[in-house]
Amino acid sequence: MRTLVLYESMYGNTHVIAEAIADGIRPTSEVRVLPAREATSELVTWADLVIVGGPTHARGMPSPSSRASARETAAKPEAAKGWDLELTLDPTAEGPGVREWLATLGPGDGKLAATFDTRVHGPAIITGRASSGIAQGLRGHGYKLIADPESFLVDTHNRLSTGERARATGWAARLVANLVPAASKA
Repeated sequence: MRTLVLYESMYGNTHVIAEAIADGIRPTSEVRVLPAREATSELVTWADLVIVGGPTHARGMPSPSSRASARETAAKPEAAKGWDLELTLDPTAEGPGVREWLATLGPGDGKLAATFDTRVHGPAIITGRASSGIAQGLRGHGYKLIADPESFLVDTHNRLSTGERARATGWAARLVANLVPAASKA
């Protein structure tokens, strides 16, 4: 089985979760992890399973304006004053993200997929979830979602909450556990 984990990350949390997801899948699947902006149609075709995630901005997927706002915030040291925040842009933060990748995505023809996001603590009805919009976009292209969208939490200091990296690894391992025997019979 081959798995492609695509992500968008502004401050690095979603990138860390994408790598943790790959760690959970590696024992049973060949895995490639990369920013959505680098995902070619050939890589998507290569994969048996595509897992896509991004940070939650303004209750949904990042947009060009929310990315610009995140970059501006990271560039202002005074924005973190008194909050014990260190906002450093992820090396992959520049350029298009998941929203733009979905807009160019070809037909999925039933290819397996799953989605995740990072978001602040709180009920999803209030915080929103990027993973729900990503799931909707994948379904619209004919992908078959094998799990409900999953959220991994960050605190108010923009740090992954304790245990979230390990939870992502476990989630991914469970996600593919039943797929590998089916794929090996094919």
